[in-house]
Amino acid sequence: MQYVDRHAFDPDVSFDGGDMDCGSGLLLLIRRHMDPLRAGGLLEIRSTESSVEEDLPAWCRMTKNELVSCVRSDSEWRFLVCRGSLADRQQAADRPSTASDRRPAQTSAHSNSIATSALPPAPAPAIAPLSVMGIGSWPRPRWMLQAIHEHMEGRLSDQEFHEIGDDAVRLAVDSQLKAGVDVVTDGEQRRDSYASFVGGLLDGCQLIPITDLLPYVDDPVKFEAELRALDVPAGSVRHPAVFGPI
Repeated sequence: MQYVDRHAFDPDVSFDGGDMDCGSGLLLLIRRHMDPLRAGGLLEIRSTESSVEEDLPAWCRMTKNELVSCVRSDSEWRFLVCRGSLADRQQAADRPSTASDRRPAQTSAHSNSIATSALPPAPAPAIAPLSVMGIGSWPRPRWMLQAIHEHMEGRLSDQEFHEIGDDAVRLAVDSQLKAGVDVVTDGEQRRDSYASFVGGLLDGCQLIPITDLLPYVDDPVKFEAELRALDVPAGSVRHPAVFGPI
């Protein structure tokens, strides 16, 4: 992190975190402001909490976001964080604008009402003993994983996401049929994790990468080492975190 008198770049978004530290909700605010930004977008975080100066670099390192600079005064720190790296920002500037670049962020509206009555479930067909079926998620194509994250971040509309998901489901079903599976599923192609598909529908709940839990653990160094040992990038799967009334 470079300490400067003035940021060399103007932020795309800026917010005031006040005296919140990373363990008391500041990371949730950072995530909320950063997720709508495209790769290379710049977020300025203003803070009066001294511990952020130590915790924010660790968070940026784990989430692979570049901490560009810090302006420090007697009573406030102003951190400039790039989503991804400054190289991403330069690449975006060099790339011709496309319709998808100009598309506004999409959000999903979910009803909070619960039906008081429902139709009885359809009878399930009998399953023969020793039938074969898949348990859990079928391996997803790389483009489906990308679509999941872009949809969560508001950069892919619901319609586009479901169209891509339909293609992934067709591939998963076809693979199961070719393998001779008796009970075919959709392979959970659209689901991010076992909890996020529920948490994402709740008010007061925000989906965050597990890397955002770094400031909450007793041994950050050990926790960081465990995250690096995972077979999937720790920042690629999000989990629900409650930050208000549900």
